[in-house]
Amino acid sequence: MRIAYHGRHQQPYEPFEYYADLVEMARDVDWLVVIAPGSAETRGIVSRTVMEALGPEGCLVNIARGSLVDEPALVEMLQSGDLGGAALDVFADEPRVPEALIVLDNVVLSPHQGSATRKTRKAMGDMVVDNLAAHFAGEPLLAQVV
Repeated sequence: MRIAYHGRHQQPYEPFEYYADLVEMARDVDWLVVIAPGSAETRGIVSRTVMEALGPEGCLVNIARGSLVDEPALVEMLQSGDLGGAALDVFADEPRVPEALIVLDNVVLSPHQGSATRKTRKAMGDMVVDNLAAHFAGEPLLAQVV
């Protein structure tokens, strides 16, 4: 598989082809895998224009943040066949997944796996125990779920 990447800067130690322009890269690849932080700078980076460049034979994989993809355009393009497919574990309005995505045959959906490291899972477990201890001691919770 040929691997290419886009980012703010070319990484000189990476052996893969660098694209300064995301639309140009989308035009040249079959799969666009989104792995980037969610920020004001990256909001909507995978725009309709990027998905149009990816085209009806292309597939989008978003394992970053839902805010990076123009979700209404994604749904529309998947429904019309203007985008070949998508695999998503993040959504614009989490935890709500648009019904339109759920019913499509060209979409794979899963819970977000980004935090599935041993370190993160241990920290999550420790927080549950610490919250329980605080609750039963009559103290404020460290992290409250509402």
